[in-house]
Amino acid sequence: MSLNMEFDVSLDAKGLMCPEPVMLLHEKIADAEAGAVIRIVATDPSTTRDIPQFCRFLGHELLAQSEDGDTYIYFLRKS
Repeated sequence: MSLNMEFDVSLDAKGLMCPEPVMLLHEKIADAEAGAVIRIVATDPSTTRDIPQFCRFLGHELLAQSEDGDTYIYFLRKS
């Protein structure tokens, strides 16, 4: 299932393995405005655990999460 949502910032983490997707997400979040919606596209299955934990730990809102084959798609809102 692929998601079509509007977003302000995109992070392409395809081909990267843990911990790189979350490290890049930290950088994107730091540069984004509060309330910005960030789309993350990744191929590392560990992101299904890491990105929701990232949001819970840092207080960002995970808006949606889906899988499309070997691709994982996330939308989060920066707190």
